[in-house]
Amino acid sequence: MSEIVIFDTSVLVDEVRTGRHRQRIASVDGLVRTSSVVLAELLRGVIGAAEQKFLRALARNHAILTPTQKNWLESGEILANIRADHGFQPHNFRDLHFDVLIALTARSHGARLITTSWTDFELINRHCKFHLEVW
Repeated sequence: MSEIVIFDTSVLVDEVRTGRHRQRIASVDGLVRTSSVVLAELLRGVIGAAEQKFLRALARNHAILTPTQKNWLESGEILANIRADHGFQPHNFRDLHFDVLIALTARSHGARLITTSWTDFELINRHCKFHLEVW
C-alpha cells in the first residue's frame, strides 16, 4: 500500500502562482490526497480563472480528507498547550488552528504532510507528532 501524501496550502499556492514545485510534486512517491482545510484556505484566497481551474482539478483528481470530530477537539487542546507554552494570544490562532487541523488529519491517515511553512508546522509537531516534510 502506498503512503498517503498531503500538500499543505503553502506548497500549492507557490505552485499555482510560480510553478516552482512542479517537478517535485510530480516526482512525489505516494497516494496524493487533499485536505478539506487546505481547499478552504485556497478557495478563500483564489485570484482569477486559472487558480479557480487549478482548484477544481485538485478537488476532482484527489480524494478529500476532512478533520474528524476527534481532530477538532484535539486541535483545541493542542492550541491551549501552545498558548500556555509560548504565551500566544488566542486571537492570533486562526491560521495556526487551520494548520493544526491539517496536521491532525494527516496524522489520522498516516499521511506525510509536505509544506514550505516550516515554522508553524515544526511548532505543531512538537505538540503532536506527525510525518512532516519541509521543502
